[in-house]
Amino acid sequence: MAGARVRQQCAQRLLIRARSRAATHGLVMIGGLVLRCALGRSGRRSIKREGDGATPIGHWPVRHLMFRRDAGLPPRTGITIRPIRPNDGWCDAPGNRNYNRPVRHPYPASAERLWRSDNLYDLVLVLGHNDRPRKRGGGSAIFGHLARPGYAPTEGCIALSRRDMTLLLSRLGRRSIVTVL
Repeated sequence: MAGARVRQQCAQRLLIRARSRAATHGLVMIGGLVLRCALGRSGRRSIKREGDGATPIGHWPVRHLMFRRDAGLPPRTGITIRPIRPNDGWCDAPGNRNYNRPVRHPYPASAERLWRSDNLYDLVLVLGHNDRPRKRGGGSAIFGHLARPGYAPTEGCIALSRRDMTLLLSRLGRRSIVTVL
C-alpha cells in the first residue's frame, strides 16, 4: 500500500524537455513514460510575453481538464474535469480585467474560442501559468492540448497526440505539477 502511494506521488510531476531552447518539439516524461510533444513556435523562454509564441520555462500546477462532450467521454484522470461549451473563451487581452481567465463569447475584448472545429481543444489541460498572480502581458492560455498533424508548433502550449494525452491524463492527480525545462 505504501509503495502504491509513493508511485502515485512520483507520477504527479510531469517533466518536459527539448534539445535546445529553440526546439519546437520535445518529450513529456512522467513516471517512466516518455511521450512526444509539440512546443511553441519560438521554442521555450524563461520570460514569457503575450504573443511571443514561446512555451514558458518553469513549474506550473495543473488546474483542471476541459473537454468537448460531443467528441466523446472524458478520459479517466485524477484531476477536475469541466465541459467546454460553444460560447466558452479565454481572454488574451493584456489590458482587460479578465486577462488570462475564462470568459463567455461574445466578449468585448480579444478572447480565444475554446470550441474549435480543428479538434485541438477536444481535451485541454489548463496550466497555472501567469494566473496567481496575473502579470499583464505575461502570457495567457498556456494549455496542454491535442497536437496538429506532424506535431506542428503551437502558439506556446504543449501539444500531444490524443492517445498520448489520454495516457498522460490517467497519471495526473490534483497536486500534479508540469515542469518545463
